[in-house]
Amino acid sequence: MEFLFDTANIDEIKKYSQIYPYTGVTSNPSIIKAAGKIDFFPHFREIRGIIGFDRSLHIQILAGDCQGMLREADAILSKVDDKVFIKIPATEEGLKALHSLKNRGVNVTATAIYSKIQGFMALCAGADYIAPYCNRMENQDIDPLDAISAFAQMIARGFSSKIVAASFKNIAQVNAALVAGAHSVTLQPALLHDAFGMPVIHKAVDDFAADWMALYGKSGL
Repeated sequence: MEFLFDTANIDEIKKYSQIYPYTGVTSNPSIIKAAGKIDFFPHFREIRGIIGFDRSLHIQILAGDCQGMLREADAILSKVDDKVFIKIPATEEGLKALHSLKNRGVNVTATAIYSKIQGFMALCAGADYIAPYCNRMENQDIDPLDAISAFAQMIARGFSSKIVAASFKNIAQVNAALVAGAHSVTLQPALLHDAFGMPVIHKAVDDFAADWMALYGKSGL
């Protein structure tokens, strides 16, 4: 089970990396927009410096055609580092690019997955990770949990890929994706922060402290 931070905000990564057992960082243009107009390549080199090479870094290309995808992938690999997972959309052009990159031994995450057939094709093309968009699938009246379960069944037959479920609006979706068979999830750290901020959690801690104080007349052991 892996938890990745879906953010390009360096302050967030530094803060929450001290709290949560995360395994990497993912990003896309919308996530980057939320972080502001960054100096793209130096920014991601800084992120790599924070997370190290024991954790994965996933960066998305922008081009819609295979040759453009390959050019952008090469730019990322040369200007950030050659261990980056290149995020390629699971389109026809994306599958062409995926084949080419995997033939060169490049790490690839197949993204923008809304359907089972996209995921199946990405698995056959050799993607290291496949990323079903859970909340966006629900918005299209597509069952993401059924798709994740199907992907997990295919992977159990011998594929080496992992499912990195993405696009969440709440922590219940995250939990459901993991139970359905996702090997990993990528989510904004704020979702984890909110989940651990439930008042009942803090009330339990406060109640324990109050009971101890009532019994011993002091705080702490």
